[in-house]
Amino acid sequence: MNGVPAADTLALGVFIFFFAMTIVAGSTVSHWKGWLPGGKKAPPAPSGDAHGGHGTEDWGLGGRQFGAWVTWFLVGGDFYTAYTVIAVPALVYAVGAYGFFALPYTIIVYPFIFVVMPKLWKIAHDGGHGTAADIIRARFDSRALELAVAFSGLIAVMPYIALQLIGIRTVVEALGFSGELPLIVAFVSLAAYTWLGGLHAPALTAFIKDIMIYIAVIAAVTLIPIKLGGYGHMFDVMNTVVTPPDGTHVMSSAQLMPYATLALSSALAAFLYPHTLTGILAAKSADTVKQNAVYLPIYTIVLGLIALLGMMAHVAGIDTKVSSMVVPYLFLKLFPDWFAGFAFAAIAVGALVPAAVMAIGAANLLTHNILPKQYDTMTTSRVAAFGVKLGALVCVLFLNAKFAIDLQLLGGVIILQTFPALIFGLTKLRFSSTGMLAGWVVGTVVGLGICWSDGLKPVHTLAIGGWSELVSTGLIALVVNIIVAGVVSVIVPNRRVAVAAE
Repeated sequence: MNGVPAADTLALGVFIFFFAMTIVAGSTVSHWKGWLPGGKKAPPAPSGDAHGGHGTEDWGLGGRQFGAWVTWFLVGGDFYTAYTVIAVPALVYAVGAYGFFALPYTIIVYPFIFVVMPKLWKIAHDGGHGTAADIIRARFDSRALELAVAFSGLIAVMPYIALQLIGIRTVVEALGFSGELPLIVAFVSLAAYTWLGGLHAPALTAFIKDIMIYIAVIAAVTLIPIKLGGYGHMFDVMNTVVTPPDGTHVMSSAQLMPYATLALSSALAAFLYPHTLTGILAAKSADTVKQNAVYLPIYTIVLGLIALLGMMAHVAGIDTKVSSMVVPYLFLKLFPDWFAGFAFAAIAVGALVPAAVMAIGAANLLTHNILPKQYDTMTTSRVAAFGVKLGALVCVLFLNAKFAIDLQLLGGVIILQTFPALIFGLTKLRFSSTGMLAGWVVGTVVGLGICWSDGLKPVHTLAIGGWSELVSTGLIALVVNIIVAGVVSVIVPNRRVAVAAE
C-alpha cells in the first residue's frame, strides 16, 4: 500500500455498529416484520406442510408476499453485490476500460427480465414451484434433467458466494486485521444472518444495505473527484500519465470481442442463478416482476459510477498488487476515518445481503429437487444453506483466480448451461429432455474444461480458419450445448417435449 493511512479505532467502531446492526436486524426479522408498512406474517402452516406458512416456503421464498417496493430492493440487492463494489473497480484498476463490460451487461438483461421472467413467475405460481428445477421437472417430465439443473444452480452459486466472502474479508483486512480472522468474520456473520432470518432477512435489510451503498457511492463520486481536481483533470491524468498494470485505459481492438461476449453471456446468465430467480419467484404477482424490470436500470447508473472508482484510485496514487483492496485503500486515503468505517460497513452489508439470498436459493434446490421429499423442511434448508456457504469457503481457499470477478464469471459458465432447458421451454421450439440433458452434459464439460485449462480466465481464444478472437468461455459452452441439444432431440425425440407457456 502506498501512502494510505491505517484505519483507526473510530473507523472500526463505526464499521462494527452498522454491520452488527444489520446482522441483528436480519436475524430477528421474524419477530418484527409484521410491524413494517405492508409487512405480513404468513398464516401458520398445517403440521408437516413443507410449502406453506412458516415452513420452507416462508423461509425460502418469503411466503411469495413481496410487493413492488420490497422486490425492487431484494432483486437489486442480490444483483448488485461485492461484485459491483469490489470486483468491478478492481478490474477497471487493473485493465482499464475493458472492466466496464458490466455496464452493457446490466442494460441488456432488463428487457430479458421484462419479457421472460413474468412467464416463469406465472408457471411457478400456478404449479407451486419454488425453483428452476421444479419448473423443468413439470415441463419436461424428466427427473434426470431436473437434477442436472438443480446441481448446476447449486455449484454455480458457490464461487459467487465466495466473491461475497472476499468482499467482507477485504474490508475487515483494510481495518487492520490479518491472517485468517477476516475470512472467519465473513463466514460466521453470513452463516448466522442466513440461518436465523431466512429470505425475510435480506428482503427487509436490503433497504438498509441500499441506503448505505447509495450514501457511500454518492459521497465517493462527488467528494473524491473534488479532492483529485475534478473529473476533467482526473481523465486528463488517466489518458496521459497513468497506465494500469495489465494494459491501457483505452480499450484496444483486441478487447472488443471479449468485452461484447462477456457482456452478452453475463446478461443471459444473470437471472438463471438460484438467488436472482428466488427474488423473482418471491414476488406477489407477474406485474410486480414487470415493474421491477422497468425501474432496475437505476442500479446501472450507480454501477457505472462505482466502476470509475478503479480509475480514481490510479489518480489518487493507490499502488497495490492486490486489486480487490483498491476501493478500501481509496476510501482510507481520501475520507475521514469515521466515514471510511461507514463505507466499509456498506460494502460488507452489500456482500452479506446477496450472499444470504444465494445460499437460500441453493438450499431450495437441494431440499426441493435433490433430496427426498421427507427432507423438505426448514431445518434441512438451513443446514443446506450452511453447506453451500462451506462450499463457497472452499472456493475462496483453493480457487486461485487472478481477479475476484473471475469467480462470478466461473459461476456464469456453469449456470448458462441451464439456459436452453429453462428458457427454450417457454417457446415453441421442440427440444426433447434427452437432447437437453445431452447438451447440458457436453456444454458443462466443455465450459469447465476450458476454464480449468485457461487458469479460470473467463475468455478463451477461439480460432476458426484464419479468424481468431478471444470469446467468452460461457458463450462458447452455451453454443455447443444448444447444437448438441438440437441434434440429439432430432435423433432421440421424447414422448413429451416442452411447449410454449400460455
